[in-house]
Order: sequence, then C-alpha cells, then structure tokens
Amino acid sequence: MKLLKVLIAVLVVHYSLQAQQESKFYATMFLGDAKALQKDFPSEITLLDTFGNEVIVYMTPKASHKLHDRILVHGPGYVYKSSYTSALESLSTPRMTRKDPLAYTITENQAVNEVLEVINTQNIEDQILELQAYGSRHHTLNSGTQAALDLKTKWETIISDYGRADASVRLYNHSSTNMPSVILTIEGADLPEEYVITGGHLDSTSSPIGNAPGADDDASGIATITEAVRSLFEMGFVPKRTIEIMAYAAEEVGLVGSDEIAEDYSNNGINVVSYVQFDMTNYQGSANDIYFITDHTDNGLTNYLTQLLDFYNGSGSHAISYGTSLCNYGCSDHASWDDKGYPAAFPFEASFGQHNNTIHTPADIYSLSGNATHATKFAKLCATYLIEVSKSATVLQVPSFSNETVRLYSQKDQLFYQIEEGIDFSHLAIFDVHGRKVWEQQADFTLNGFVSITDIATGVYVVTLSSETYGKVTRKVTFN
Repeated sequence: MKLLKVLIAVLVVHYSLQAQQESKFYATMFLGDAKALQKDFPSEITLLDTFGNEVIVYMTPKASHKLHDRILVHGPGYVYKSSYTSALESLSTPRMTRKDPLAYTITENQAVNEVLEVINTQNIEDQILELQAYGSRHHTLNSGTQAALDLKTKWETIISDYGRADASVRLYNHSSTNMPSVILTIEGADLPEEYVITGGHLDSTSSPIGNAPGADDDASGIATITEAVRSLFEMGFVPKRTIEIMAYAAEEVGLVGSDEIAEDYSNNGINVVSYVQFDMTNYQGSANDIYFITDHTDNGLTNYLTQLLDFYNGSGSHAISYGTSLCNYGCSDHASWDDKGYPAAFPFEASFGQHNNTIHTPADIYSLSGNATHATKFAKLCATYLIEVSKSATVLQVPSFSNETVRLYSQKDQLFYQIEEGIDFSHLAIFDVHGRKVWEQQADFTLNGFVSITDIATGVYVVTLSSETYGKVTRKVTFN
C-alpha cells in the first residue's frame, strides 16, 4: 500500500512537471527585457540564442504575464513562435526587403474629400460597444471565438447591403490558437496581385484572465477599420489594388495571429505594398491627435502618412495634428509585417506612456473616452490611406462637385434638391448612420425639385445622387 502511494506521488509529480514543461513556449524578444525577466523569475524563462539585441527564449505563460505587468506598458513585448526552428529562422535569416518599393503619390482629391464627409462617428461608437459587451475576447475563451464569428457576419452584412460582388470575408484558422482571425478582401480591379492591408487585433486580455472588455485595446481599432471600409463602400469606391482589412486573433499573447498570416503571405510571395496597424485609437492622452511609432516601422510609409495628413487634414473641420513616439519590441501587429520586410506603419492614440493606462484591466471601457471623436480621426486617416495607395479604378474619372453644384435639404416628409443646369442624375439613395440603405429611387433628377419621403425617422442621413456621366455626389442631410 505504501509503495502504491509512493508510485502515485511520483507519477503526479512527473505529469505535473511534464504539463508545466509543455506549457512553455518559444518566443523572440529584446535581450534587455529578457535579462530583467530572468533576474526576477529565473525558473520561468530560459535564454537561448542571442542575435544582437534580440534573443530566443523558452518561457512560461506566467513569465509572459510578468513581462506585461513589470517591464512593459503596451503590447506583449515578445513574438510567439511555434517552435525553436521558427524562432531561429526569424532571427538568423536576414530581413527581407522589397526590391521595388511603391512610389507613394497624392492624387485622389475627389475621393478623399468625399470619404471624409461620410465617415460616421456613431458607427464607431456602436462597434466599440458591441465588442465591449462580450466581457472578454481572450483567445482561449469561447467569447473570443464568438466575437470573430460575429464580426465575420457583420462584415458580410455590410458587403451585402452595398451590393459589392468584388468583396468577401473569410476566417483564418491558426495552428496556435482556436480563435480565428477575420479577413475582408476587396479584389483590385486592375492590379489584384498587389495588396494594400490594414488591421487591428480582435482579442482582449486581463491579468488574471477574466473580465477584459478591451474597449480601447483594441475594440477601437476594429471599429476604426470597419468604419473606414464601410465608408469606401458607401461612396462606391472601386480599388485598382486589392484591399484587405484584418482582425487578428491572439495579439495579446505574442502577435500569434498576425505573425502566422504575415509569414504565410511571405512564404507564398504575396506582394503586400504596404501595411498600417490600428491598435488603440480612442483615448487622447497627449497634445496631438495621432502619434506615429518610429521603431519597427517603415520610414517611407510613415512619412507618407504624415504627408496625407498635411495635405488633407492640415486645417478646417477635418484637421488632425500628429507627432512621433517610440513603442517597444513586438508592441503590436505591425511588427509581424515589418519582420517579413513589408512596409509597415503604426499610428497610435498618444505619445507612448501617455496612452490609456486602463488597458488589460476591467476598467478599459468605452465611457472612459466619453465618445468616439478621437477614433474618428484615425478612421479618416485609414480611409485616406486605403484610397491613395490602392488608387481608384473608376470613381475619380468624373468631375468634382462643389457644394453649390448640388444642394439637398429636407422639410417635413420631402427631400428637396437644387442641381446646377446641365447636370443630370438618374438615381437617388438614402443611407442611415449605420450605412444601411433606407430609401432609393430611379428617376430623372435635374434642376430644382423634390421627392416625397415617408417612414424615415428624425436624424442625420447620407444622400447620394448618381449618374453614369457625372459619377456620384454625396451629402449629409438632417431629416426633421
């Protein structure tokens, strides 16, 4: 009996140690952070091979949480690797660089000026609150997976509402987490093999794992890119290059989702001409609106984004100020793309260290920001970036319209229009603040007239007038 108890005890210890060993994982990180972590928690992390100021480590989830809590203030601070071989390849292989970097230009005045008017702050707020309501979107929880499935449905609904046969949504299933990433694709009309990508992470975290609403980190980023692409659909934008927006799984545990996708794209020779990350967009903790992270990013792409802001957002109602800041090792998903040699940029909500200090806690809720006006500025930058880099296949081949060319206003149940002589439209549509089409009519719209509108609630709507000859004009109209 005594012998049996001893054997059981040995087996318990053995399997306990085995489980602990199996829970460890490989990662790459900054050498200084790894040494500091090893000093405080020597049993939780092992330093393996060093390459300059980077090192391959073998560590426990406990060590990764301590890295969050004690050393870093944003991002995981490490990049998860599925094996030692993968980690070794990442650090020992010379960083790839594009042989033919894209020549960035600013030419799409009409489309950008139109999209700046149709981006809707309420949509961003609604999306943040939707994601916050899951309680936690941690990649190990069913709620994290469900958030991905629901986002796929939402994006598919937006595509359907706007009748976009060139767009689709797919789940990207990962080998290191059950939570999938979500990818929306708009196929390029002329250069489909060239990709313009933006993204943010869908998962959230807290320590210990529990209530993690993640309203700012990173429901705000997902809401930002969702509204940006919806606004492109509203104005009928057709890109020359393929556009993709990505909502990543498991960013909080080492950029798992984005690293796997970026590696997949790299291995398959997919030509990603640029990538921009939106991770935390709705907390204004610093004097400027946007801060461009300058480490692990591409200087050329970053400078181009600042030029876009200077050109389109230098003053007026769409004015956006900006500065620069440093982040840290693996601080967000842009690092995955930068690691594979793709031009990547990361516009952030504040100067590093002045950002939302409630992230990774139950206190990261929408009410802390008060409204979504800050994230709206990022949505404007995102939409501008997508338009200018993917370029338009059709929209810009039409004359621009001044405010005087077409005037729209409502009285009671009637929508009045005043159109400059010589310009005719054949289609009128009305969209609510969520981008849903609530009314449309095919007719000849010339000079002055009105249409009778019934069953439309009081509020702000977007009205579009379309013509095969003159293209599309969009106006915001308040229905009383």
